[in-house]
Amino acid sequence: MPSKKRSTSLDVAKLAGVSRTTVSFVLNDIDGVSISVATRQRVLDAAEKLNYSPNVAGKKLVSGKSYTIGFVLCQSPEQIFTDAFLPQVILGVEQAAMQQDFHVLLKPVDPNDTGGYARLIAENHVDGIFLSGPRQGDTALMNLHQQRVPILLMGPLPDTDIPFVDVNQTAGAELAVNHLIELGHQRIGMITNAPLDYTSAQLRRDGYLQALKNAKLPMDKTLIKEGNYTPTSGYAAMKALLQLTPGITAVFVASDVVAIGAMLAIKKSGLHIPKDIAVVGFDDIPLAEYYDPPLTTIHLPAFGLGWAGGERLIRIIQGEGLNDTSLLLEFNLIPRQSSR
Repeated sequence: MPSKKRSTSLDVAKLAGVSRTTVSFVLNDIDGVSISVATRQRVLDAAEKLNYSPNVAGKKLVSGKSYTIGFVLCQSPEQIFTDAFLPQVILGVEQAAMQQDFHVLLKPVDPNDTGGYARLIAENHVDGIFLSGPRQGDTALMNLHQQRVPILLMGPLPDTDIPFVDVNQTAGAELAVNHLIELGHQRIGMITNAPLDYTSAQLRRDGYLQALKNAKLPMDKTLIKEGNYTPTSGYAAMKALLQLTPGITAVFVASDVVAIGAMLAIKKSGLHIPKDIAVVGFDDIPLAEYYDPPLTTIHLPAFGLGWAGGERLIRIIQGEGLNDTSLLLEFNLIPRQSSR
């Protein structure tokens, strides 16, 4: 007697009336995804009715594939080693890949070597690329996309249709600055997380400017200084802000790692946080609550972003379409002592 066909996540998705990505998020209980209680229950009921459990071996591809996805980080080695946000993202990518019997190849790429990751595809090291840190003018990325190489971005690249996962970074930055405005601050500086050719830096700056505009506060471009992923860059940028006259009373630093250096610069200048200058960060890295003082910041679901990127990229590699080319996860403000 032939054995009964094993139920798949597609079967669960059809029965529940949702996408396969939604099924994956619900059954793996991934943080940062906005799924209603009713939808979540439909998925769980459908999985139970079909006696579904994830098939760790995953769906095999045609021969000649590597069963590997490349996680490309467009940062220098120094920037990567100091980026405390990345470990949870990497873990999310790895866990999503393992469920489909894929491996992950981590590939740091110096920002000045934009073609460095194209060889991963040309030499058949990976079947697709999950790229963190998209930048304007990355011709290697656009060439791969035009060749229909499976690509998924962590963060959008404007004026392209390359799929991505992210949070609404502009809204997140606006929330951070609104928090400072509500505390009564009117002269608020900003330090970006990265140079402004990175789209994430542009989006977070836009949120800062939008908050000032909505509050009818003057938008002074001299109050915006560039960070570059590292505490060292945050220290230098904060020193530049402290030299301005009149002085600022608060600063939004668009990266917790960069904020480490900014907070040290404030302390070395003889000022106190938050009495003299309030500070709000972005990312909510694990160390943020252990700073002195603990850092108010925007919480991002790092593991969820990694999971979503890996899971959706593998679906593209396997020839499955995505219902939406963009997926935005949830964020929220974590108030701590640095802004009180």
